[in-house]
Amino acid sequence: MSLRLYDTSTRAVRDFVPIQPGRVSIYLCGATVQAPPHIGHIRSGVNFDVLRRWLTRSDYEVSFCRNVTDLDDKIIRVAAQEGVPWFVIAERNQRAFTWAYDVLGCLPPTVEPRAMGHIPEMVELIHRLIDKGHAYASGGDVYFDVMSYAERYGRLSNQRPENMRAAGDTDTDSAKRDGRDFALWKGAKPGEPTWPTPWGAGRPGWHLECSAMATKYLGETFDIHGGGVDLIFPHHENEIAQSQAAGDGFARYWLHNGMLKIGAEKMSKSLGNSLLVPAMLGKVRAVELRYYLVAAHYRSSIDYSDEALAEAAVGYQRIEGFVTRAAEVIHDVDAAAPLPQAFVDAMDDDLGVPQALAVVHEVVREGNVALAHGNKEQVARLLAETQTMLDVLGLDPRSPQWRESKGDAGLRDTVDALVRVALEQRQAARARKDYAAADAIRDQLADAGVVVEDTPQGPRWELAR
Repeated sequence: MSLRLYDTSTRAVRDFVPIQPGRVSIYLCGATVQAPPHIGHIRSGVNFDVLRRWLTRSDYEVSFCRNVTDLDDKIIRVAAQEGVPWFVIAERNQRAFTWAYDVLGCLPPTVEPRAMGHIPEMVELIHRLIDKGHAYASGGDVYFDVMSYAERYGRLSNQRPENMRAAGDTDTDSAKRDGRDFALWKGAKPGEPTWPTPWGAGRPGWHLECSAMATKYLGETFDIHGGGVDLIFPHHENEIAQSQAAGDGFARYWLHNGMLKIGAEKMSKSLGNSLLVPAMLGKVRAVELRYYLVAAHYRSSIDYSDEALAEAAVGYQRIEGFVTRAAEVIHDVDAAAPLPQAFVDAMDDDLGVPQALAVVHEVVREGNVALAHGNKEQVARLLAETQTMLDVLGLDPRSPQWRESKGDAGLRDTVDALVRVALEQRQAARARKDYAAADAIRDQLADAGVVVEDTPQGPRWELAR
């Protein structure tokens, strides 16, 4: 089975056929940096990182563009509240997003353009739209004329223009021909940053930014446009309208990840229920948080709870435990091991990560049985399969991303040496049949947070979780 993806624009799962054989171009709507990221923001980055990894594993060369919206109404409001320039807010939160993406194992994008570095491209796009009769200047602003594109406007979100409300992207609609028209360029206001244009000084509208950046880096027509389901309307609808009205083919597939909620409410800063990434890492390790975010299907919503997060962490630890134990027996893992066909079929079916993880857990169960029976040949095969699958999901515990830092690794070496002394004393007590002393040593290690497991290859230890 070849890769099939759910395309929001057709509301159907479609065979994925890239524009150029062997190459895939992806544009992901990234952060609007008015505040630091919560895990609802980062879910999108993690989900599309899995898509990118799967495409790469499927022998595609991937160009991945993830933008940064570094100026919009929200950023300006936050800056005014704090009494600092807009770029201070943008830079501070951009760094927080970059850290969060990195700490959760997202591969760096091929390019990460910032909106305010692309004003010339936006001005050029406005020129094209005015020349084609799809945009007009009014009162220092420039608007997209929705009714000039009425036959196609609303197809992505499956609605008709006559049923839509006013755009609500300006203080007043008095300068618009129609309240549904949306701003491409906003005229200068006191205290706001501005750039000069033929229509007067001002700043770009939000929707214009992504169209200009996507086509600059990926071409007039590209393969996949991604983002959260909350962006379908108006943002992505407006991107399509202005881009195609200007003559660009724009995105051929539209993929949207589901929302992360608390109870029945979407996680958002306005609700005051954000779970910021640093706080989450006080509850679980970064790799466990990534597991939690990828375990659900990317299109499904996630209803967050501490209990669900803890359950996900335990699920990952079961996988990690097998990999750790098996690696102590098998030192050379076949990095080119083929993926189980059931895993491939799951991933090719619209990135069926839940089904793919079920395959991982089944292989881990077989691996634990092989370890118990001392079947090294089977352990080697199952370990290789497990690590190969986990690499696709960005969850391999033996990857450099998830190994201890250099300082932690040095500390672990010291602890290992001390624990080994205690284990040698325990073994000596057992050899002389002084089981009380052996049990006492084990209990003392447990009190210190060291869990000892007796295996056919001898005792092994790990820190209690």
